[in-house]
Amino acid sequence: MEVSSQSLAVGLDTVWVLLCAALVFLMEGGFAFLEAGFIRAKNSVNIVMKVFTDTTVGMLAYWLIGFSVMFGLDHSGLWGSGGYMVSGSFSHLGLRIPICAFWLFQAAFAMALASIVSGAVAERMKFFPYMVYTFCAAAFVYPIAGHWVWNSGGWLAQMGMKDFAGSAVVHAVGGWSALAAVMVLGPRRGKFNEDGSVNVIPAHNLHLAFLGAFILWFGWFGFNPGSSLSGLDGNIASIAMTTNLSAAAGGFMGMVFTRLKYGKADPSMAMNGALAGLVAITGGTAYVTPGSSVIIGLIAGILVVLAVEFFDKVKADDPVGAIAVHGVNGVWGALALGLFAKDGGLFYGGGVKFLSIQALGVVSVSVWAFGLTFLIFSLLKATVGIRVTADEEMEGLDLSEHGIPAYCGLVVSPINIQESTEIGGQSLQASLINTPGFSLANTNE
Repeated sequence: MEVSSQSLAVGLDTVWVLLCAALVFLMEGGFAFLEAGFIRAKNSVNIVMKVFTDTTVGMLAYWLIGFSVMFGLDHSGLWGSGGYMVSGSFSHLGLRIPICAFWLFQAAFAMALASIVSGAVAERMKFFPYMVYTFCAAAFVYPIAGHWVWNSGGWLAQMGMKDFAGSAVVHAVGGWSALAAVMVLGPRRGKFNEDGSVNVIPAHNLHLAFLGAFILWFGWFGFNPGSSLSGLDGNIASIAMTTNLSAAAGGFMGMVFTRLKYGKADPSMAMNGALAGLVAITGGTAYVTPGSSVIIGLIAGILVVLAVEFFDKVKADDPVGAIAVHGVNGVWGALALGLFAKDGGLFYGGGVKFLSIQALGVVSVSVWAFGLTFLIFSLLKATVGIRVTADEEMEGLDLSEHGIPAYCGLVVSPINIQESTEIGGQSLQASLINTPGFSLANTNE
């Protein structure tokens, strides 16, 4: 069979996008490991189940409704319609790859957005209401913001906003959605004292969290270069380079800044610093120089540390730092593009117009995401309820929501535990020390 150069190009691009979609899908494993490692063992199955919900309920919601709302025929620059369940050709998009390949790539993005919220609501949210939220996030929260920026008819796209792989559309939207969810849900029991001081609730397995961080970093090589939608695009190597440099700079600064600020290099901030660098470079990875990507990552590594402190002070309990990583640095990434873009950036002689458009765009999608998520969580709270009981929270959501612990034989029954005695930074009842099977190595339970 004779193959034309055009059909060969289409084939190569299709394989490229499918491969990158698989890498982005693998990031769900990264989210699962990172979040499970950062929280207590008694809730680790539940958080993995929430991430699994993102890959199932979220994918179905995006197939049924979300993709059409995002990339369907434009209505007043606000939303799309038509082609529900990915029916029709979507020829108005002008794609060179099959629509199914494009849908799969975008569906992986939608799942990633929902998983940003899962970490922020960890350890105290009911499972069923989270499933409802995931459906809404993939069907409406993400697609409408995406339509504004990535559909050629979207009002922000018409103004000239750029967001190559989603610092604003994916990460700022996910991060500020997480803040709204946390505000309605409330903090974990025992996180804050009456005087406003913060109790540290340590991660139960930092090795697991590091594995998750490495998987997320690896998956970003699909997230950013894959957004070119072409394996023949000569920029994919430079996109990969700027992506990697920003991550390295963010992780480096997370270690150095905490060493200077607290006297020790914080492992959790090293991880979140790298992720913050990845988030911040995502919007401008195709438009900035390698040197600029390093600066963007270094600033992201500082911002994430300061943001985690800030949200603790305002009692927005986020067990994994999702708001700081994705919300704060999603905004920084969009603004950084307005500063550092080789074509039109403020530092490259472009003036303030492009930066102003970037600022308007990221604020708009953030307000949209925060507002709609706040409404969804408020309605769920008023109807089915979103918070587990105090006893269930003490017992752990693995048992109360799923009936199985993550580590059989290691988790003590904590129904009667009352927080009163400080051991290793956590409050435990003194009598617990005499409980069979208890050891100081198990205080994270």
